[in-house]
Amino acid sequence: MTTVLVADDELSIRKLYERELAEEGYSLVFASNAQEAIQKAKEATPDLVIMDISMPGMDGIEAMGRMLDDRNELPVVINTAYSSYKDSFLSWPAEAYVTKSSDLTELKDTVRKILTEKSEGPTN
Repeated sequence: MTTVLVADDELSIRKLYERELAEEGYSLVFASNAQEAIQKAKEATPDLVIMDISMPGMDGIEAMGRMLDDRNELPVVINTAYSSYKDSFLSWPAEAYVTKSSDLTELKDTVRKILTEKSEGPTN
């Protein structure tokens, strides 16, 4: 089963994603802050990470960098309410950037696409 790590400090977001992503058939792991996300990424070895940027303490951008230092092939989807980070070079290592919405269609489609491409391997 495909494992997705969701890192977001808002409980309501984690609950919404739990319901919606479980329906997609993913095994889910949750982190309520960036430090916890780094630890869970090491322990659970997820297939993909959905990462909020704005969290107390360390932000999601720094956490993403630390995760990618450990596993540079780990796909990270930045999922934030702030579209201003989209053009920042700091978000470039992310596989995708999705602005938060109550409609999770774009997020679910993005996750599905990335995981499908990952499972198919490189195309030459």
